[in-house]
Amino acid sequence: MTRVLITGGAGFIGSHLADLLLDRGYRVRVLDSLVPQVHGEGQARPAYLDPEVELIRGDVRNPVPVRRALEGVDSVVHLAAAVGVGQSMYQIADYVGINDLGTAVLLETLASHPVQRLVVASSMSIYGEGLARTADGRTVEPEERPVERLKRGQWEPRALDDATLAPLPTPETKRPALSSVYALNKYTQERLCLVVGRAYGIPTTALRFFNVYGARQALSNPYTGVLAIFAARLLNGRPPLIFEDGQQRRDFVHVRDVARAILAALTRPEAADQAINVGSGVSRTVEEVARALARAVGRPDLQPQITGRYRAGDIRHCFADIGLARKVLGFTPQEDFDAGLEELAEWLAGEVAVDRVDQATEELARRGLVA
Repeated sequence: MTRVLITGGAGFIGSHLADLLLDRGYRVRVLDSLVPQVHGEGQARPAYLDPEVELIRGDVRNPVPVRRALEGVDSVVHLAAAVGVGQSMYQIADYVGINDLGTAVLLETLASHPVQRLVVASSMSIYGEGLARTADGRTVEPEERPVERLKRGQWEPRALDDATLAPLPTPETKRPALSSVYALNKYTQERLCLVVGRAYGIPTTALRFFNVYGARQALSNPYTGVLAIFAARLLNGRPPLIFEDGQQRRDFVHVRDVARAILAALTRPEAADQAINVGSGVSRTVEEVARALARAVGRPDLQPQITGRYRAGDIRHCFADIGLARKVLGFTPQEDFDAGLEELAEWLAGEVAVDRVDQATEELARRGLVA
């Protein structure tokens, strides 16, 4: 029987992965610091975490609990991270410390405790703007949107010759365009793991997650996934708050599909030394998704509030080309989006969320990161 360590495994994605691994006969150990922003002030073991999971409470930046967590482990899934584009732009030291230094501590420890496989969570944020096509059929990598255009409410990226662009699925071959501290963190994490894994003979895979949704998201964290943020608003009788005009396009992938992709990366030899997208392969507008969630929770009257404002570090369109995941991981998304929203709504019915979106937006505005 193989033992897998999941760093950050008491959280949203990690707990679903733990369920899948236990179901497949693995033993699971979790290293998690149970930060209050995610787990609440009590910092107790989450009720949803399977009792068969061995939980070690500790910070990934501290080599002592990291060494303890790695004892007797065969594989590692590194999910521990501070998450959120907006917050990363002002809590810079925290994000670099948790995400980059934490990864470095884990890897330095792995150098003397080698494992059979390492999978690290990367992010679609590293792409910046997704791939696009010009009116005459050229495929281009859009530049970061100029602030002057954003101030005028001109949201769409343009080609260098000011041509209109149509968004395309983004493959792994697109060059990184790191438009936030969080994006820089995730790119550093994946590169550190791939470089060190290759040097020490640890087969390593970086999975670039797109917008993951499902039950167990941290509803009171205003910097988490957009669907969880919308849910917190709806549970408090408030409309979802949307920046720009709501027509930005994203790829929403169910957490169980993400767990399946991670398991495939742990077990398929051909996944080693690769960075691979994990998404649904379908693009949806943020406004469309907000309206669908409002209907699912029985509050279609709470129509999205379109602010016409923008946040530093945000991008316009990015959705996944999952061709490489299909080929290398044998990955095919299995979860239907509408059914996933209905399931999410059922879970939300039993949850309490503190809506901190206004507070977070005010903090960003005070720092000049929202206009």
